[in-house]
Amino acid sequence: MGKKLRVGVIGYGFMGRAHSNAYYKVNKFFDLEYEPVLQAICGRNEEKVKAFADRWGYASWETDWRKLVERDDIDAIDICTPNDTHHDIAIAAAEKGKMVLCEKPLARTGAEAREMVEAVEEAGVPNFVWFNYRRVPAITLAHEVVQEGKLGRVFHYRAVYLQDWTIDPSVPQGGHTFWRLDANVAGSGVLGDLLSHSIDTAMWLNGPIVAVNALMETFVKERVHQEKGAPEPVKIDDATLFLARFENGSVGTFESTRYARGRKNKNAFEINGEHASIYFDLEDPHRLEYFEHSDDPRLRGWRSIHVTGFEHPYHKNWWVPGTTIGYEHTFINALADFLKGLQTGTPAEPTFRTALATQYVCDAVAKSAQTGTWQEVTRI
Repeated sequence: MGKKLRVGVIGYGFMGRAHSNAYYKVNKFFDLEYEPVLQAICGRNEEKVKAFADRWGYASWETDWRKLVERDDIDAIDICTPNDTHHDIAIAAAEKGKMVLCEKPLARTGAEAREMVEAVEEAGVPNFVWFNYRRVPAITLAHEVVQEGKLGRVFHYRAVYLQDWTIDPSVPQGGHTFWRLDANVAGSGVLGDLLSHSIDTAMWLNGPIVAVNALMETFVKERVHQEKGAPEPVKIDDATLFLARFENGSVGTFESTRYARGRKNKNAFEINGEHASIYFDLEDPHRLEYFEHSDDPRLRGWRSIHVTGFEHPYHKNWWVPGTTIGYEHTFINALADFLKGLQTGTPAEPTFRTALATQYVCDAVAKSAQTGTWQEVTRI
């Protein structure tokens, strides 16, 4: 440890806290050459951003992201703002030679995301997208299992991402709290917010998605806009379902909704191969379910693997075997990988280019739902 990485974080909401926590703790658990410095936090509300800076120990604060990007004492810009701002901030930061880290989804559309990719690659700056669920140890273990060929030929991939927090029609749209329900800001509903996670995980585990056939539904057609105070049409998708074809010949189903009563954050997937199957559910994040067909038929069945041992991904950096880590640790694990990438010269995934592939799938899903037809996914 010794190379200071002066970070400017833009956004002090949910993700701003998660990322700040990662910067604050990463060197306490991982041996790294780089040490993040909480140089500046940026947000539009002066009172709130100043309070956030004091709470988290930032050296300074800004209320205009453009001023932050211009500063010479910032090495990396971390974008934790609503989706409609990602494009402009990332490009401006890249043009100033800053490293750029960005929350998911990378952008609202593939066109926006492509311009962001071009900007960071033209500038030659390190870049990273916070698809943090890749860093859940059980999901990382699933990736290792697939890469080792234990499943054999894959036939099926199925994924669900279910929540229930927008069922009440009195929930508003827009503003600081509910921008995810405002299509102008978010770009889409559960497609970009939730299924982008599922798509990124799926392609990391099972390879590229090449074609989709989708259905979208908006159950509450009108909500009061939090800032404007008047009802407006709801233009985001409350539920999205699609079929998928993967490049490896397997087929997939994806479903996401915020109308699944009782489901708070059920991010689950199952992969069925010729030799074995795996299953994961984020609501039971410390376990990976595994079925091996070659087991003794008398004892054959699903195994529930408690992924907390030193032999499991990331856990040697945390507690003793049998204890657990939480949601916040996925961001610390992700940041550790990004910093290791700076150290080794091999970029941590996903980069902007990798996240562009996910955005292209989202675009194809949206177009398929609009047209009622199969859509091929744009390839990079």
